[in-house]
Amino acid sequence: MKHLLAIVVLFLASCSPSPEPVAKDGTKKLVVGFSQIGAESEWRALETDSIKKEAARRGIELKFADAQGRQENQIKALKSFVAQKVDAIVLAPQTKLGWENVLEEVARAKIPLVLVDRGIEVKDDALYATLIASDFVEEGRMIGRWLGEKTGGACNVVELAGTVGSDPAIERAKGFAEAIAAFPGVRVIKSQPAEFTRAKGKEVMEAFLKSDGDAIGAVYAHNDDMALGALQALEEAGKQPGVDVLVLAIDAAKPAFTELVAGKISALVECSPLLGPLAFDAVEKAVRGEALPKRTVVPDRLFDASNAAAELSKREY
Repeated sequence: MKHLLAIVVLFLASCSPSPEPVAKDGTKKLVVGFSQIGAESEWRALETDSIKKEAARRGIELKFADAQGRQENQIKALKSFVAQKVDAIVLAPQTKLGWENVLEEVARAKIPLVLVDRGIEVKDDALYATLIASDFVEEGRMIGRWLGEKTGGACNVVELAGTVGSDPAIERAKGFAEAIAAFPGVRVIKSQPAEFTRAKGKEVMEAFLKSDGDAIGAVYAHNDDMALGALQALEEAGKQPGVDVLVLAIDAAKPAFTELVAGKISALVECSPLLGPLAFDAVEKAVRGEALPKRTVVPDRLFDASNAAAELSKREY
């Protein structure tokens, strides 16, 4: 009889719902799902670190999913977060399109969703609470204006573009094209996706050097990692980056910033990956039902030889 009673008690315990996580002050701990694209670049790793550290600082339970560069993995992660009944979701979307169906599932579950660093295109923008990101178009414009002025309005440029269909790749190309339109002698002679990675940036730059060689006056990379790959390719081809070929990029994390101070990279526009505080400010407001702006623009600055050395020791990333 005692054995039977013990079995019944164990059975009932196994059927009982798991207790909700509780914060140190006794309130219910927020549980947030974070779907990250992957770890394809220095910038991406820094963003992940910022999100994780800020969640820990606030006592938020973070469920992290690395999509390894595949949108289908992000969609699976969002569905899993819905099944786990998280309080909110943070999404760094790989591409602009393809989110409608899964975000409708999230909305039906009444789970607020915050976008970080990249935007999306959906028929109803009520499917997400807010977007926290830099102005990628203006980043491209800043680099384009700098190049036009630096070269006196005459330069052949090769472009290392980001992931096809991604928000920063589309908008950084657009902004750059808009800016150099004011300098008819600045022309993009080749443009090819290099997937935001150092290895692919090197590979594509090697191909550009073989096909266009001495005609190349500047390289415009949509992120640091591709620019660092381009540096390797240029040096291996006997070119002096920053002298024979100007190298321009967007992100301005420390590895690239160090090369800027050294004179190998000519100009960088920053794009802060330290989005954790802003993301969780938005999450907490959304969970409380407070209204949020549809977009929060993270301000960016341009650095070159005139201001880079003084800034290096102050960089947080």
